[in-house]
Amino acid sequence: MQRERLASRLGFILLSAGCAIGIGNVWKFPYMVGQYGGGAFLLIYIFFLAVLGIPVMTVEFSLGRAAQKSPAKLYQELERPGSKWHWHGYAAVVGNYLIMMFYTTVAGWMINYFLYSASGKFEGADKTAIAGIFDTLKQSPLEMGIFTAIVIIGCFAICSIGLQKGLERITKWLMIALLVIMLVLAVNSIFTDTSGEGLRFYLIPNLQTMKEIGIGNIIVAAMNQAFFTLSLGIGNMAIFGSYINKERALMGEATNVAVLDTFVALCSGFIIFPACFAFGVQPDSGPSLIFITLPNIFNRLPLGRLWGSLFFIFLSFAAISTVLTVFESIISCTCELFGWSRKRSCVYNCIAMLILAVPCVLGFNVLSGFQPLGAGSNIMDLEDMLVSNILLPLGSLVFLLFTTHRFGWGWDNFVAEANTGKGLKVPAWLRPYMRYVLPIIVLIVFAVGMAGVIEKL
Repeated sequence: MQRERLASRLGFILLSAGCAIGIGNVWKFPYMVGQYGGGAFLLIYIFFLAVLGIPVMTVEFSLGRAAQKSPAKLYQELERPGSKWHWHGYAAVVGNYLIMMFYTTVAGWMINYFLYSASGKFEGADKTAIAGIFDTLKQSPLEMGIFTAIVIIGCFAICSIGLQKGLERITKWLMIALLVIMLVLAVNSIFTDTSGEGLRFYLIPNLQTMKEIGIGNIIVAAMNQAFFTLSLGIGNMAIFGSYINKERALMGEATNVAVLDTFVALCSGFIIFPACFAFGVQPDSGPSLIFITLPNIFNRLPLGRLWGSLFFIFLSFAAISTVLTVFESIISCTCELFGWSRKRSCVYNCIAMLILAVPCVLGFNVLSGFQPLGAGSNIMDLEDMLVSNILLPLGSLVFLLFTTHRFGWGWDNFVAEANTGKGLKVPAWLRPYMRYVLPIIVLIVFAVGMAGVIEKL
């Protein structure tokens, strides 16, 4: 069966960016910037995005394009006979299911909050009342279940139409709309009368703050954020690499995706910091920044209902673009593993995902007594930990070792694939860095993440 192809380079870049861009760009990035010293964190984050994120993404694109297979089968095309690298392909499939077991619920929250904002539910409510709205939502398995199901069924329906007519067409419009809405919100926030303090904190490094926090802590935090923001390690970028031709060199394409992902993260800071500082709110409150703090701020802005509605439709588009692209990876993997058609794969996976999402939905209410990572944790935290702290970093490590060492695919094969076509190419001097230094950095990311998990237990 002939492999499907994306219709355009723009579609490839926007699809890949859609996979990387999610709500983490909007709430986790400002939260990390706020916690780790503003402009200082920002500069170090961009540095690590270049030296860590782009090389690993180039590896994933190259593996997918060379193998012309999904993560489930790419190793079989590239590994030596008798090798066991392909076991990671199965782990990547598991990782895609795991991340969707909780991310579909979060995407449902975003749609829910857009409807709340557009209907005026937040108007006149103080911070306590808005916090109560979020708590009420989490305590309602029926309401959360309905919106989670809407996300799952709707996204699989789009994917079932086809790669070009369904996924590529819808995601392109979603991403373009996301970028336009984000720019409107950012410009509105920047040009408010009280934006100066927030912008100074965001853009100008504060040496005193760096000393207080510790430069080592800032570096580790920036390294972690740069790594996780691109969703590397479970083969999502490899799947889109398998859908493109050989006209463009892949490090240039990885750079384009990373720049677009960073642009969204930076703009989220321009949206959030001026508003938070204008009302004396520190943007370091994690998820509550989105679901409690920001609705309260929008209530106090002129035309707050309009800006709040735009913000949550922006978040909905970001979340749905990620769901669509990860679903595509799941569909492609199961088609190749079981010989299914696209439509059959969509139906079976839709049913499976509706079932697999239930524990996360119930983890906030019926199953709230199950606290797997210590007091106050829930099933979503467990699922997120398994993906973010184990599968992503270790998966990226496997990709790197397989690509850069002769007992795997090998450096020469990687460079030949990555450098085919026009654009930015992998330079020869990068070989020792990607073979020895980059795996150590990924291991540090893994160790720091696991240390944080153990500390909470």
